Amino acid sequence: MGETPADPGRTEPAVTGQDLEDVTAALLGRPLDLSRRDVSREAHVSLHSARRFWQALGFPLVNSEELLFTQADVDALGIVAGLVRRGELDEATALQLTRAFARTADRLASWQVQLVAEALEAERAATGDLSADHSTTATAQATAAYLVSMADELEPLLVYAWRRHLADAVSRLLTDAEPETTEEGIYRHIGFADLVAFSTLVRKSTERELSEVVKRFEMLSADVVTAHGGRIVKTVGDEILFSNRHAAPAAATAIDLVEAIAIDELLPDVRVGLAAGRVMPKLGDVFGNTVNRASRLTAIAHPGSVLADEAVAEALHDVPGFALVPLRPRTLRGVGKVEPFLLTRAGTPVRRPAAIPDRQEDR
Repeated sequence: MGETPADPGRTEPAVTGQDLEDVTAALLGRPLDLSRRDVSREAHVSLHSARRFWQALGFPLVNSEELLFTQADVDALGIVAGLVRRGELDEATALQLTRAFARTADRLASWQVQLVAEALEAERAATGDLSADHSTTATAQATAAYLVSMADELEPLLVYAWRRHLADAVSRLLTDAEPETTEEGIYRHIGFADLVAFSTLVRKSTERELSEVVKRFEMLSADVVTAHGGRIVKTVGDEILFSNRHAAPAAATAIDLVEAIAIDELLPDVRVGLAAGRVMPKLGDVFGNTVNRASRLTAIAHPGSVLADEAVAEALHDVPGFALVPLRPRTLRGVGKVEPFLLTRAGTPVRRPAAIPDRQEDR
């Protein structure tokens, strides 16, 4: 096929509706030949229940006669409806489970699409192939084609990862069971890490540069946290929240994060707050005063330092390899009075001050 010179004033057409339909059918493995009414009828549920299931999956409502569904939708709805009919789950719990799958899958899919698109674009940039013919539309089409070709190979990996993490989550549940206590929540050592001066970095950097910073931060943090047996609870751009069951690995995680990020030329310094106590797990997240205390300690920590609360300091008191320097008590917004400790490796020279002045701590 012959190529024509690109017209700099011409806007490339977006992916056509037929392209989208073909890609969707290819990824779903079946043609879009059923309506919402068809799905509800074949799954033996009401249109209302089918709509609630579709909403729980995170998709907008559609006309009951539009052909936007496949037999896979019937099968999935039938599984959920069967669990409810047999009394294994009530409807509310079944929908919550569906919502949990959906939110996780949505983030996973978006993340993977972006990674592939960035990789293809970087490959073209490396070869100097960034002509008009390889614009955003071309990258999107190449990404779609690649993912369609790889979906069947990636699917077993998804199931494997889910079962592995399910086994780990069930193990944590059994380990956390405390028959002799009536206290709510689970005991955890919570770390909160925050990149310093990220707002300034946002103003000075391009979107591509910021994307690289966030990606590097998340990758490095994940490696450090998991190396010490911890779990990243969530990431929010320039911040991560992680948890450990025991004090020593939590402390090692915090210190390793500071040291690893300090030698990374792309990343600004990080500061970490570490607190111990009971937290309430919910929707894969954790909540409570312990989380707030870790966050507030981070806010008053100097760049490149780790501040721990009294509970962490007490747990590390006789643990070799760590040094704890008590600082003056502070009153932290929403938390109250706390005595912070500067946490370092044993033998590390202490540089004061280790926390920012009072006038800044409630930023």
